[in-house]
Amino acid sequence: MKAEDVSAVIALLRDVARTEILPRFKHLRAGDVRTKAGPLDPVTVADEAAEKALYAGLKKLFPDDDVIGEEAVSAGTASLERLAAPGRVWVLDPIDGTANFTAELPLFGVMASLVEADEILAGFIYDPFGDDCAYALAGQGAFLRAADGTERRLQVCAPVPVNQMVGSMSWRFMEEPLRTHVLHRLDRVAAVTDYRCAAHQYRMVAAGHCHLQLFRKLLPWDHAAGVLLHREAGGYARRFDGSPYRPSNTTGGLLLAPDEPSWQALADALLR
Repeated sequence: MKAEDVSAVIALLRDVARTEILPRFKHLRAGDVRTKAGPLDPVTVADEAAEKALYAGLKKLFPDDDVIGEEAVSAGTASLERLAAPGRVWVLDPIDGTANFTAELPLFGVMASLVEADEILAGFIYDPFGDDCAYALAGQGAFLRAADGTERRLQVCAPVPVNQMVGSMSWRFMEEPLRTHVLHRLDRVAAVTDYRCAAHQYRMVAAGHCHLQLFRKLLPWDHAAGVLLHREAGGYARRFDGSPYRPSNTTGGLLLAPDEPSWQALADALLR
């Protein structure tokens, strides 16, 4: 991806956040929020409007690429099978952290990733409040671009023993007996939290502000951009069985660590 394309995508994410998302923050009305798969899976009119605007903008920038979004897949108008097919496809999460958005908490992000034949080529995670974008290009590194255009390279933190690791874990969607197994082992790490927002959790781990992330539910709009960001920042991520992550994966969990030995130690401590 060319430098001008990166800038164009970031500008699009910023524009959509300013026109479709932020004006609705703390201004949702009755009927603007509903649930999809259950009470932990809300969607708002802002999600839907933002996805439509992102779709139109990306098709204008890259007319030969396909675009699929979380809400289109939920509505049955797009399919995850497209990810493994030839050709480039953009994957969108118009508001990652919708539960925080509806709760009027300023902790959510806009995510986009570019995938070809189930490989992640580029990933973008935009923070509407910080007005900055973490992005990564396969084989070229991970960066944080500020509102004024300045950039710094992202790097995961240095490895430490498991009992000194801090990070985020999401166990809301874990099935038994894995849920109880993991929860009974949380005292093996130093501290854990859950921001209810993969966008910021990925930004945090890729920037070296924590050591680990653990997710159970895998959907490409939540993880493709973040996995690439973490990888290009020097991190190591695998599904619970040790297999590499691919955007078409929707099961199998995901564990992120600073490097492979740290991943093995965490897996032994939490999962085995």
